[in-house]
Parts: sequence; C-alpha cells; structure tokens
Amino acid sequence: MKKRIALFASGSGSNAQKIMEYFKKHDESEVVIVLTNNPEAYVLQRADNFEIPSHIFDRHEFTQTDDVVNLLKNLQIDLIVLAGFLWLIPQNLLKAFPNKIINIHPSLLPKHGGKGMYGDKVHQSILDKKEEESGITIHFVNENFDEGEVIHQSRFRIDKGDDIEMIKFKGQQLEHLHYPKVVEALLKKMKS
Repeated sequence: MKKRIALFASGSGSNAQKIMEYFKKHDESEVVIVLTNNPEAYVLQRADNFEIPSHIFDRHEFTQTDDVVNLLKNLQIDLIVLAGFLWLIPQNLLKAFPNKIINIHPSLLPKHGGKGMYGDKVHQSILDKKEEESGITIHFVNENFDEGEVIHQSRFRIDKGDDIEMIKFKGQQLEHLHYPKVVEALLKKMKS
C-alpha cells in the first residue's frame, strides 16, 4: 500500500505544488489530502488541479476539537507536511502523529525563526542583519514554532545587491528542489 501524505498550507502553496507534482505518479507514496485554514488560499486551486481532495477548517475546529485528527487517522496518513502553514500545531495532533509532522522554514534555523517569523518577515530580518548566507531548514514539528529537530538544511550565498525578492527566489529554488526529496526519504524510512 502506498504511503499517504497530508499537506497543510495557508497561502499560495508553491511548495505544496512541487510535492503534489513529485508524488503524482510515484510508486510508493501519494498526496491524499490538502488542508488549509484559509478558504481563499490558492493552494485549494492547486489541489483541485491535481484532483486531490481538500479540507478547510477554522481555528475552533483545529484547536478545540479532534475533527482534524480524526480525519487524518481515518485517511491513514503516514506523514503530515506543512508547506507554508502559519498556525501552531495543537497538542492533540502532535500526540496522534509523533515524529510524523514536518515543516520547512526559509532560513537556517535557529536564526530568524519563532513566532511571527514567516515569509518576507524572515527575508527582511536576514537583510537587516546583513547575513552573508541564508538557506532553508526542514524540521520535525513540536509544540513551539521552528524548534523541532532539524532534518535537512541547505545554504545559499547572499550577494551584494541582493534584495528581499532575490533572497526569497534563492530560498524557494532550494525549497522546491529539496522538500519533496526529504519527504520521500522520510517515508522510505517508515515501517509499512
């Protein structure tokens, strides 16, 4: 039986898109659902394009009920992949899927991580600190923002004259290249 992936995203979902593409005709794994807290998120259109079901939830459903946990259990999800999902993961979900929830962050954690550090805020912080390099971090999710065990990091140089858009572009190139492969490697390690 194929390993089953659930994607969580809050916005455009470019990483979700790359993962859906990567696993579309994969022999061993597949994306079976896309979940979002944002009914306007473009990731819903991306999921529709791949004929992958989606589920929209609100904060109450996510944090005060077991609805999302039960949905994922019923779908027999092997790995939860956060791809631009901005909410903290509640305890009931962490307990139901221990070491089976991963996230990607657009910096070399622990630098430029934590509550409120996402998207352009991260890139601006990197610019403000005049960093000479940055990169991406793929990590397990725990009860705190961006503090779970690191699975993978990749780096890029920041050149003189790089602006926020160039830093974001360089980071996204690495994200799109590495995130699907890291997901695949983790799934391969899991017992059937």
